[in-house]
Amino acid sequence: MDISHLNPERVWKNFYALTRIPRPSKHEEKVSAFLEKFGKDLGLETIKDPMGNIIIRKPATKGMENRKGIILQGHMDMVPQKNNDVKHDFLKDPITPRIVEKDGQQWVYATGTTLGADNGLGVATAMAILEAKDLQHGPIEALFTVDEETGMTGAFKLAPGLLKGDILINMDSETEGELYVGCAGGVDVTASRKYKEEPVPAGFVAYEITVKGLRGGHSGMEINEGRGNANKVMARVLLPLMRKNKAKLSCIEGGNLRNAIPRECVATIALPQAEAAAVDATVARVLAEVKNELGKIDPAVEIFAKKTKVKTVIAGNVALKMLMAISACANEVSRMSLDMPGMVETSGNLAIVKTVNGVFTVSSLLRSSIDSSKMDMAEQMRNVFELAGAKVIFEGAYSGWKPNMDSAILAEMKKVYKRLYGKEPAVMAIHAGLECGILGAKYPNWDMVSCGPTLCSPHSPDERVFVPSVAKFWDFIVEVLKDAPKK
Repeated sequence: MDISHLNPERVWKNFYALTRIPRPSKHEEKVSAFLEKFGKDLGLETIKDPMGNIIIRKPATKGMENRKGIILQGHMDMVPQKNNDVKHDFLKDPITPRIVEKDGQQWVYATGTTLGADNGLGVATAMAILEAKDLQHGPIEALFTVDEETGMTGAFKLAPGLLKGDILINMDSETEGELYVGCAGGVDVTASRKYKEEPVPAGFVAYEITVKGLRGGHSGMEINEGRGNANKVMARVLLPLMRKNKAKLSCIEGGNLRNAIPRECVATIALPQAEAAAVDATVARVLAEVKNELGKIDPAVEIFAKKTKVKTVIAGNVALKMLMAISACANEVSRMSLDMPGMVETSGNLAIVKTVNGVFTVSSLLRSSIDSSKMDMAEQMRNVFELAGAKVIFEGAYSGWKPNMDSAILAEMKKVYKRLYGKEPAVMAIHAGLECGILGAKYPNWDMVSCGPTLCSPHSPDERVFVPSVAKFWDFIVEVLKDAPKK
C-alpha cells in the first residue's frame, strides 16, 4: 500500500521510498547508495565514509547563518523479523506497509514483517528537511549511520572531526512527546560448546517441538513488560524430557537477533518409543503453565509437537548441560534505576539459541546504564555457561549516555514543545541503546537530545507507527530548527 498521501506527505513519501529498499543490518549497500544519490541530486555536499555512513550538509537559510549547526541523525538499517508463515527475503523484497484503523486513529504496520520505521522515519524526516525550500534553519548536517541494530559499527567507526555541528538531534526514540537525554550501554555475550553427533538409537522415535505466538519485541524498550522468551520456554519443555524420559536433542533454533526478544523456537528430539506419550503430556503441562504465567501479556503463545524423522542426535551430555545453563541464566530485568524511578537499570535478553555445524551457541545482549552492573551480569552469565562446559566471550561493549539536565538544546526544545502543544514534554533516559553515547565520545562538544514519533513493538512483526504522531514530530522539529541557539 502506498502511504505517501499521509500527513505530512513530505515525510511519508520519503519513508515509503525507504520501504522499497532492502536494508537489513549489515546489508545497507543499496540504501547507502540511495541516500548518497539523494543528497547529490539536491546539489548538497554529500560524503560517504568507508563504512557506508552518509553525511549531507545543507547551508543555513538567509538570516540564519549565525545559528549553531544542528546534526540530524538516524540509522539507515532495520531489524529483519517476520512471522514463520510469511515468505519474505529481506535482502531482496520490499516491505509492504498497510494502514490500520484502531479506535478512529490510523496506524501503519507492515504485512507479517517488521516495518522499518525504526529508524526509517527518523531518516525520512531528515530527508524531508534537506529537500525543503520553505523552512528556516541554521547550518544542517544529516548523519545516516549503518548497522545500528547489530553492533552500532557505523557509529563506532565514524571518524572524529568529520562533522562540523554543535548540536546532535538523534531521531531514534519511539514516543512522541518524550525527550531522551540518556541511554543504557550494552555488551554481547556468546557462549558456545562443540558437540559430536551419533546415530539415533534403535527403538527411538523423533518429534519436532515448536514454541510460537509470543509477542517478542525490543529487548530495551519492552524487556520490563515480562514478555515470554521462546528459548527459555523451550528449555522448560526439553529438560524434563531429557532427564526423565531419556530424550536426546537433535537440533534447536530460536531467535535470530540479539536485540529482539525471541518469539519462536523449534527443536527436534528423539526418545524411546515407550516414552513417547511423555512428549504430548509435557507440552500440554508447560503450555498450561506458560499461559497461566503470561496470559495477560502473551495470550497467543502456542507449544505443539509433531512426529518427524532424524538420523542423528547430539552425543553425550552437551545438550543437557547447555539447556540447564539456558534455564538458569537471567533473561529479565535485573535491577531498576534508583536515580530515575520507573526506568530499567540492568537487564539481559537470552536472544539466540542454535546448533549448527557441531557447535551449540547461545547469544545474549545485556544492557545497563551503569557499566559495572552490565559487566557483573555478564560475569554471572559466564559463570553459568562455563560450569556447563562452554566457552564464553564478551564483544561489542559500549557505555551508556550520561544525562545532561543543563543542556541548552534540551531547554530550547522544552520551550518549543510547550509553545506548540501547551504542555511540557517528558524528559527521560531510555534503557535501549542509542548511538548518542558512542557519537558523543567522539564529539565531546556536542549537546545531544533524542526524540521521535510514536512507534510500538519495534523489532517484531507487530511494529507499528501512530500516524498522528508523525505530523506532531515534524512540526516540532521544524520549530526547533527555526529557534536554534545562536553561536
